[in-house]
Amino acid sequence: EAHLPAFNKSFKDLELGWFWDEETYIDLLKINGGKNRILHYSNYLNRNLSNSEVLNIHKRKQYHYLKLVESGAVKLKAGVMRLIKELREKNVRQFIVTSSSRNQVKALMKVLFREFNPFEFFIASEDVYLHKPHPEPYLKAISLSGIKTSNSIVFEDSIPGAKSSLSAKLPTICVQSNIPVIFESEIDLQIFINTLGDRNESTKIIKGPEISQGNVDYHFLNRFLSYNK
Repeated sequence: EAHLPAFNKSFKDLELGWFWDEETYIDLLKINGGKNRILHYSNYLNRNLSNSEVLNIHKRKQYHYLKLVESGAVKLKAGVMRLIKELREKNVRQFIVTSSSRNQVKALMKVLFREFNPFEFFIASEDVYLHKPHPEPYLKAISLSGIKTSNSIVFEDSIPGAKSSLSAKLPTICVQSNIPVIFESEIDLQIFINTLGDRNESTKIIKGPEISQGNVDYHFLNRFLSYNK
């Protein structure tokens, strides 16, 4: 809802003559990180941008992304707030591990979690040397949290993210993205669902253990951990 239009707004501002449609962006999502996508695309066009030019484009993209977030353009997916609140009530520790910058995460937190912050910490792009699909972001989260991998669950909606968490030996639930991503061709999934589910939409298990209560909740997650042991 925000990343793709932010990229295109930055391209227009800087008069690059670029425009990414959804099909192009889906293909570029195979490459993790905004700066890496810009560099890859410029090389594809034989533009050979310098590091400073790539950083300038990305900086402008971040500006537009933050503006879109502040305007309310980004919403939580179905069932996310419901599950976060339930896990918080059960004293389940929660963290964010992302390829986004700290500024982006802080902006999202400010808009989406005005009433409370359920997350102990977040790992952002600046916090690691190697990014997803490398396992380093999740390995750092494991180290900081002190939680055993067998007692942890990751939710991911991208191929690089899922590769990262699975490489870190973490039980992973893949959730369909708003931008269609074909996980099955790239990863041996443990579980793949369409949504966490809420009162308006039940969870559909595309691959994995059955769900009896309609939505992903605390009890389902406990069963999922048992399924992985």
